[in-house]
Amino acid sequence: MDLGQVSYYTYRLGGALAPRIPPRLGYRLASQVGDVLFRLSPQRATVAENVAHVTGLPPSSGPVQRIARQVFRNQAKNYFDLFRVSALSPEGIQATIHEVHGLEHIDRALARGRGVVLATAHFGNVDLAGQMLALRGYRVTALAEHLKPERLFQYVRAQRESHGLSFLPIDGSLRPVFRALRANELVGLAIDRNVTDEGRLVDFLGCPARLPDGYLKLALHTGAALILCFSRRLPDNTFVITVEPEITLERTGNAEHDIEQSMPRALSVFATYLRRYPDQWVYFQPVWVAPSRSSALTASVATAHAAQGAPPMEDSSQERAR
Repeated sequence: MDLGQVSYYTYRLGGALAPRIPPRLGYRLASQVGDVLFRLSPQRATVAENVAHVTGLPPSSGPVQRIARQVFRNQAKNYFDLFRVSALSPEGIQATIHEVHGLEHIDRALARGRGVVLATAHFGNVDLAGQMLALRGYRVTALAEHLKPERLFQYVRAQRESHGLSFLPIDGSLRPVFRALRANELVGLAIDRNVTDEGRLVDFLGCPARLPDGYLKLALHTGAALILCFSRRLPDNTFVITVEPEITLERTGNAEHDIEQSMPRALSVFATYLRRYPDQWVYFQPVWVAPSRSSALTASVATAHAAQGAPPMEDSSQERAR
């Protein structure tokens, strides 16, 4: 049995068990699973490096490691949410929403009749934000990674579509996307996941990063508004969902120029959320193409010490932890 088949049956098992587990117990178990994965997963180093870029601290420092552990916990909770979402009533989903801010920005953009490209990140619980919008009467089509095997994608798609969202594989035809925008609907895209490897190299938080630009291309090509939306998990596992004001796009007709001028405006909003709530960024792939400055500085100092015959430096936070 290959890894894809194992993933499929794991998802099916989670979908069978999660609705039967009381939420308080489920989130506690999810946190424990997150702790185990934090200790064992090879992606721990990637998460720590991403957090280091956001915080400016070394990846091995105590604060970065604590944030990285919380990232694993939050992602495990997100899976618990996904596995039980189809069993929740609309009222049950609404009960998980603590506050919603900024829906007027979507309404104002929709009044122009060109649709909205709703850009978000793997931040908080992105699925829940889409569920909330669908339950409040918005027509939402989200583009998502085409998971393999196909039956895994179709199972996850069915879970996510259980309350009115429409999910499409990001490597599929764009005709339904254009059709949705022409119908003055919302189309959701990720601002942080370069699934198709067609993103561009940009300066992000002071270092070169490869990030997607599809959301910009779509908004510029169709005339749709570009709006960013983020969810944030609270300690009681309810969520605050914030819709930001519309991003002002450069629309000169020169696509390359317009993307170059507009992308920093969108990324600036995203960076603000990362700096405020780094533990909410549940992203497990490399974003930056070079180590963080703190990583490079730590490595250079260690190399200098070794060249001078000095013992290797030890992170004080690890010493305190022992």
